[in-house]
This record gives sequence, C-alpha cells and structure tokens, in this order.
Amino acid sequence: MSTHHIIVRMIMVLAICLASSAIAEPQQKILVDKTIAQVGDQTILQSELEEALQQYQAQGVELGPYPERQVLRNLLAKKILLASAQAEGVSVEEEHIEGTYQHEMQALSTEQQKAMVEQQGPAFQEKIKQSLREQLIIQKMYKKITDDLSVTPREVKAFFDTLPKEKRPYYPAEVEIRQIVYYPTPSQQDQAASIEQLQALKARIQAGEKFEDLAKQHSEDTATASRGGELGFRQLGELPTTYQTAVLALSPGKTSDPVETPFGFHLIQLIAKKQDYYNTRHILVRPSASDPNLPETIERLANIRTSILAGSTTFEDAAKQHSQDIATAAQGGLLTRAHGTTRMPIGDLPKEIFFATYELTPGTIAEPTTVTIAPGKQAVRILYLKEKIPSHPANLQQDYEKIAQAALEHKKEKALEEWLQKAQTEVFIRVAPPYQEVLT
Repeated sequence: MSTHHIIVRMIMVLAICLASSAIAEPQQKILVDKTIAQVGDQTILQSELEEALQQYQAQGVELGPYPERQVLRNLLAKKILLASAQAEGVSVEEEHIEGTYQHEMQALSTEQQKAMVEQQGPAFQEKIKQSLREQLIIQKMYKKITDDLSVTPREVKAFFDTLPKEKRPYYPAEVEIRQIVYYPTPSQQDQAASIEQLQALKARIQAGEKFEDLAKQHSEDTATASRGGELGFRQLGELPTTYQTAVLALSPGKTSDPVETPFGFHLIQLIAKKQDYYNTRHILVRPSASDPNLPETIERLANIRTSILAGSTTFEDAAKQHSQDIATAAQGGLLTRAHGTTRMPIGDLPKEIFFATYELTPGTIAEPTTVTIAPGKQAVRILYLKEKIPSHPANLQQDYEKIAQAALEHKKEKALEEWLQKAQTEVFIRVAPPYQEVLT
C-alpha cells in the first residue's frame, strides 16, 4: 500500500476505532507525552504517535520498514489539513458530531466495549467527540480538495493499462438481483394495533426519549433501523405522497403522527430540508395479519409475475408500483451493497436468496416464495436474476465501474499529495531532531 493511500485511509478513519481499542485494556500501558512535531499552533505528541501506531496495527495496515516515520507523515498530513481548515473557516455542526458519535457507539462490536466507554465518564467521551470533530473536518477538507475531480474513459483505460497483470484483482462470481415483496393484507384491527403502537412510541419521544434509540429497537425497516431510522436525503416525489406530505408539514426535530404508506405505518422525524431534498428518520411498523392469507398473497404475486413475463410491464416498474419493501421499491426492487454497488458476490448472498436464484439463468424470474422477514412477520417474494457474472480477472468490459472508481481514488491521492506539498510551504512545521527525516 502506497504512502499516500495510507494517508487517505488515515484521514477517513473515525477516531472511535482507536478509542474502542484503547479502552480494551486501559491500565496496561502508560504513554509518555512529549512534543515531537508542530504544525501551525497544533502539536503532535509522542503518545499520539504511539496510539496511531496501535490503530494501524489493529487494522492490519502494512507500514514498511520504518513504521514510526510512515505514521508520523500521516499525522503531519492530518495536522496540515486541520490547520488549513482553521485558516479557511471550515467547521462541522455539533449536531453532526453528536450524531456520528451515537452512530459509532452503536457500531462497537460488543456491549462490553460500549459499557467501557460509558464508565470512562464525560471527559473521556468528550475526548472521543473531539477526535471525531477533527476527523469530520479533515473529511470536509479532503472533499474540498478532491470533489471536483472526475476521470474520463481514456484516463480509466490508461490507469488500468499501468497495472501489472499480477496486481490486477480477481473478482468472485457476482449477481444482480431485483425483488418484489408483498405482505398479507391485515385486518382493520391489525392496523389499529400498529397505529396504537406508534402513538405510544411518539408519547415516549415527547417525554424525552430519543427517536433514533426507539427506531433501533422497534423499526421494521431493517435497512435503516441500525442507524436510528435515518433514510438519508430523498428527492421530492421519490417516496409515497402521504410520507412526503407529512414531512413537508414538519419543522426540523419534530415528529409526525402515525402515517400510512404502502409499506406500513410510520412515525417520521424531520432532520433537514434542502431545496428539493429532505432527510428524515422513521420508525416503520407493518401490521401483523392475525389471520394471514398467504395463498391469496402468493396468487397476487404470481399474477404480477405473469404480467411481467407477458411483457405488459417490466420487473422494475412492477417493483416500484407493488413492492412493499421500502429499502428497494424506489429503485425498482434492486438489491444493493454498501455505497450503492448493484453487483453482489454470490458468496455474500443471504442463503434464502442464494438457493432461490441458484438455478436461475439471467433474465428469468423465480416463482413466488414465502419468507419470514421478522419474527411473526411473513411475506411473499419474487426474485428476478438480471445478470450473473462468473469469477474472472478484472477487465474493462465487465468491471469498468470498479476500475473507474479505483482510477478516481488514485487521482484523488495524487491531488492530495500535490496539495500537501504546496501547503507545507505555507504552514509552519517543526519536527524534533529524531524525526526530521520525515520532511525529506
């Protein structure tokens, strides 16, 4: 891994990772503090270097024969970015910092780690938030430096051609899959029970409990529950009309009454509005059909499947119109990985999807099957195998998007390197004698 790739990786890593590893054995090692470098009015301490080394080791990053020099270079890059951000007035809202802190706390791998952070007290938690503040400012500066960059097809090909064949990745078999999910029709009594549940949750929010905590515990939108129900910015017209109407009636931080959509019933909290976009949290409750008529639901999806096969509609349009899975309906039922990647390695598929599509050929639709979405919640689903890509060495024909992303990251690294070299001439930097070679 190159020096500048490590720098980029360093500035994008959230400080909570270091904090959670450091508290695992809090009394095991006492770090001696002394200033080893200064960038503007910011210092780098010996303890900071030691902690960063521990973080890299925990992540399995290869640092080469002189790890202390490598990590110090990265810390200097971080401080230069911070100093420049300060000079340019770049900052991050406290609400963003608090939200990131809460998200990272939830992401800690064990309850024991969470308890350790809680036991360390407010001063330690504030130290974590300060680290997060710095990381978020660094990310903002990095975006400012690199956000206008793009790559042309010519640049992508040139980048790929420079990669030695032995260093080109080998991709496992992947598939692209769409789905339509439908739930048995609930009775009026079932629907009333869901509304009553959400009204009780709203009362708890009004009494002081956090919306995001209750979303994590109660929301049946599994794609967003883990992040406190946050849907991210959606464009006007993307979500159902009843949802959007409720959002437009809210001011930031306020919570709606229960709202019905084709996906179920929601409590909605507005986070922010920006022109034609809005960001919300929601708690989704789907009524449990006390007497689920699965054969009727299976027949409904079988009829939809027949219409698609007859050419009356496309699977994508049918998913947008009929699917009751909020995470995929708006994108035509398309299952995606992190960062919106549409191709999924076959080995990473949930077992029920793997077996349902194993014998399908591209362009075919599976028969409707019953699936358990949550305890006591059954649904019927049809799956469409759009594409199946066998395992293969990377090539431009099949993997252009992945290679283009790698080429763009490489271009960003070079831009960051050039920016850092220029910034070093504009920012005061002093390094203690034992480490001065890092500046050469």
